[in-house]
Amino acid sequence: MFTDFKKDARQVNGVRITYRIGGEGPALLLLHGHPQTHVIWHKVAPRLARHFTVIAADLRGYGDSDKPEADAEHLYSKREMARDMVELMATLGFSRFDLLAHDRGARVAHRLALDHPAAVRRLILLDIAPTLAMYAQTTETFARAYWHWFFLIRPAPLPETLIEADPELYLRSVMGSRSAGMRPFSDEAFAEYLRCLKLPGTARGICGDYRASAGIDLEHDRADLAAGQRLQMPLLALWGEQGTVGKCFDPLTEWRKVAADVRGKPLPAGHYLAEEIPELLLEETLAFLL
Repeated sequence: MFTDFKKDARQVNGVRITYRIGGEGPALLLLHGHPQTHVIWHKVAPRLARHFTVIAADLRGYGDSDKPEADAEHLYSKREMARDMVELMATLGFSRFDLLAHDRGARVAHRLALDHPAAVRRLILLDIAPTLAMYAQTTETFARAYWHWFFLIRPAPLPETLIEADPELYLRSVMGSRSAGMRPFSDEAFAEYLRCLKLPGTARGICGDYRASAGIDLEHDRADLAAGQRLQMPLLALWGEQGTVGKCFDPLTEWRKVAADVRGKPLPAGHYLAEEIPELLLEETLAFLL
């Protein structure tokens, strides 16, 4: 995976962030979701690198990036996680870039684009609706499908202990319960997800991420709404027509409440678009960015 990409790490915003970089041209930052790492992009990164300098980073708390102890909720706020990425890109020489992000990474990208609008040229968010909308409109159907949203925010150390007791069971329970089962994931990619989930502190980082989303992140989102702050850069929202987000929410309607220039549509897949339908995702991505 990631032939012709270099793996490296930078110290930014008080944490060490691991990333891969490859290609040439304008900068494109790729952010992954839970319970995965930057490896989710292994099927699309080589093609993207024909047009862009591609940076695929591990979020704090995930992969080989640092996993600070979440004594304070702000350590895993999307505001801090977004600052990690803005500083990472700056150290690599990019003050402005395009952004393609999935799941948890898309929530970081949303906050990054709000807090640092001059840094983002175009924004693509995969299989999410805004966090505040999803919590506010939670139904039984959503809660059953996204059970981990509510499990991971329980007080420490319960969820951390259960994840660490059997990381592979947790990984398969989350990833394999989606519409496509385990089919989208190559053996090599799954082995990397499992390796990283077993690293000391990963369970803590994951729980910190989700606890922040159910706490301080909602405060930040409400403050933006009250202030009338909206995304101004072009936004492409894509989601899986077989996934939970499109069934439980109206993604375009919700994104148009918080962004000025929105387009998007469902794609014939479940949650893991970059691994289920890489060619179709590339087609949509390149048409929007080029």
